Amino acid sequence: MSPLIHVVEDDRDHRVALCDLIEAAGHRAEAFPDGAAALAATSRPDLILTDLRMPGIDGQQLLEAARDRDPDCPVVLISGHGDLAQAVQAMRAGAEDFLEKPYDGMHLLTVIERGLRNRAARAEIGRLQERITRRDEGGLLGQSAAMATLRARINAIGPTDLDVVVTGETGTGKELVARALHAAGPRAGGPFVAVNCAALPESLFEIEIFGHVAGAFPGAQDKPGKLEAASGGTLMLDEVEAMPAAIQPKLLRALQERSVERLGENRLRPLDLRIIATSKTDLRPLTLDGSFRADLFYRLAGAEIAVEPLRVLGDDIALLFSHYAALAAARYGRETPKVDYTLRQRLQRRAWPGNVRELKALAERFALGLDLPEGSAAPSAEPESLAARVAAFEAREIRLALERCRGNTERAAKALGMARRTLNDKVSRYGIRV
Repeated sequence: MSPLIHVVEDDRDHRVALCDLIEAAGHRAEAFPDGAAALAATSRPDLILTDLRMPGIDGQQLLEAARDRDPDCPVVLISGHGDLAQAVQAMRAGAEDFLEKPYDGMHLLTVIERGLRNRAARAEIGRLQERITRRDEGGLLGQSAAMATLRARINAIGPTDLDVVVTGETGTGKELVARALHAAGPRAGGPFVAVNCAALPESLFEIEIFGHVAGAFPGAQDKPGKLEAASGGTLMLDEVEAMPAAIQPKLLRALQERSVERLGENRLRPLDLRIIATSKTDLRPLTLDGSFRADLFYRLAGAEIAVEPLRVLGDDIALLFSHYAALAAARYGRETPKVDYTLRQRLQRRAWPGNVRELKALAERFALGLDLPEGSAAPSAEPESLAARVAAFEAREIRLALERCRGNTERAAKALGMARRTLNDKVSRYGIRV
């Protein structure tokens, strides 16, 4: 069932127009002429949209009463020109957002959609509480389109027997994806063995991967390599782009024949395993300059998965930050800290060069009261102006659209519903690099 929006507005014409706009966007709307009527309603809304100035119970009082009843229900306030100070007070009291009259209808719908997503994110965090108490940090969390696409890709590829190449920037969670593929695959009951190709010295690489028999070199005893150790399960080749060139043809042969020959031995041992190779860079250019064998790449890449960087995940950034902060708070016996509106906006504007790994470390420090994300305001600081927040939101949406469209401004403009010239003007104004 579509979300229910309570519309609280004493101006009848404005109230009807708001309901029409909300229902045209696919939501359900229920209208009330004042705060008292809204509080007396038996239905429970997914979001409340209310005017700030009303006779009787005004928007501020309605916000406080609604949050007492349902702390997770987002409340969006509509304020007049002279209500900025009161609107700021409402934001401090926990309002999701506020709009100043006159406002743009499309922007209002964007604010509503974001509020609904934030509510869904808070609900997911609540569902994670049992997992938190067990110190379980697994799972692919998030409500964004990028995370939904990633989960769908894993669900499609996981049950197959295909080897997979997973690419993504450092810290994006490629090993988590590999483990999810293993858990969804036909060898889920077998071992999951990880090899960091960048950490192994070239002199030891062959021994570690293929194993050796007694007498292969002075003092050697029988020892299976990582390929044999992963038989019946999954072998993850982490940072596969760092694999020595001399090892690549030997690994290719083992994968083609699904058998391994230990060092010092003249017989093949059968293998039954899946290979998941992770790389922080696209392997195709490396096949062109000869630093990575093309035939090995195509052997490994039965399927490919690209993990998006944290900076394009939008509202999921705050969800993940809250999740890891809650984990850290539970681990150290602290109260779970609140991630408020101002902090969520700061998190979404951060560049996150270290991706989820950086976010997790920062969330743990935040839970312990040791640090606030760079540039975030202390709780007592004045929130940013409405114009600044709208500009920051617009710039972030443009960056996300350009990321998704790989820098193609024509496609990004179409996705954003604006003229390409308008998009170029905004890109220049906000200093966005295409």
